[in-house]
Amino acid sequence: DREFCEIETPVLIKSTPEGARDFVVPSRMNPGQFYALPQSPQTFKQLLMVGGIDRYFQIVKCFRDEELRADRQPEFTQIDCEMSFVCQDDVLQLFEGMIRQIFKSLCGHEFPPFQRMEYSEAMDRFGIDKPDLRYDMELVELTEVSKGKNFKMFDDAEYVVGMCCKGAGTWSTKKVKELDKKATGQEVGATALVWLKINADGYDCSAKKFFTDEDYVKWVEKANEKPGGCGPGDLLLIIAGPKLKTQESMGKFRHLMGTELGLRNEGFRALWVVNFPMLEWDDDEERFCAKHHPFTSPWTEDIDKMVSLDHKDQKLLEVRANAYDMVINGVEVGGGSVRIHDRSLQEKVFEVLGFSKEEALAQFGFL
Repeated sequence: DREFCEIETPVLIKSTPEGARDFVVPSRMNPGQFYALPQSPQTFKQLLMVGGIDRYFQIVKCFRDEELRADRQPEFTQIDCEMSFVCQDDVLQLFEGMIRQIFKSLCGHEFPPFQRMEYSEAMDRFGIDKPDLRYDMELVELTEVSKGKNFKMFDDAEYVVGMCCKGAGTWSTKKVKELDKKATGQEVGATALVWLKINADGYDCSAKKFFTDEDYVKWVEKANEKPGGCGPGDLLLIIAGPKLKTQESMGKFRHLMGTELGLRNEGFRALWVVNFPMLEWDDDEERFCAKHHPFTSPWTEDIDKMVSLDHKDQKLLEVRANAYDMVINGVEVGGGSVRIHDRSLQEKVFEVLGFSKEEALAQFGFL
């Protein structure tokens, strides 16, 4: 009905820079040289677009050499698609319609139109770019109301953030203290955890040496500005540090606590997270890398900022990409971006990413 061509692309390919590490296969005919297994058919589908196949799809196997997680494995199968002469809204409507039809036919669930949420909003409200919307527990910024009490963890931090867990204030102190291990463990990665129990007759805090009931009232007032609120019988969990890292840690903690409280067991909630950052900072290489891939187009309004700033200026993190992810129940189930189709803009992006003209030509000259 949509006039797509199903085309199978090669599995043994040339390595290209994408989001993860490649699996490699040694070439018997060319000693010392290797093929890579595709992380996605990225390069091939762009060649198809250049060659005049303006609507392509395939059900394809992809390979990524990355650490195992609950939603990550070395190989996976995806419905892969590429279209020419479309905008973001065309892509979102097409795939949203497909997923709504699949859920309706397989499990009888009818999704309403998917919410669209800016990446920046997702991080501010949920601390993660794949929020589970089946429950509240939104992030509560406490930076302004937590400093100046000689508590080094908060005073030295760029960002202090809390999260209200409904009903967890009735847990025993021993059980609450066990959350320290979860918060500072590898999965969440916070440096430390402060907790505040809101009881009917007062408060109990793990940092009560530094704070008073007057301080706790301010914290709870901030928490009550969020959906679900915070009151007697609830538990406020607080971490602090650099803003982005702390948001990300609390986002992971939110997923863990949602599971712990039985809030992630039933129902389906779907959304699109849109307008991701174009770039992310690589501490090891001390440079910016593409958050998605080097062919993702920046928003037109952000191009001047991207090309005018120094290539190590942290303000480059504000440059938005025309990129989007589909999220269902806190899991990224798909994503993509609108590609760059202007040669001069592509050259500028390569320059920002640290590619010399020679390197860009050697790796991508065939495009």
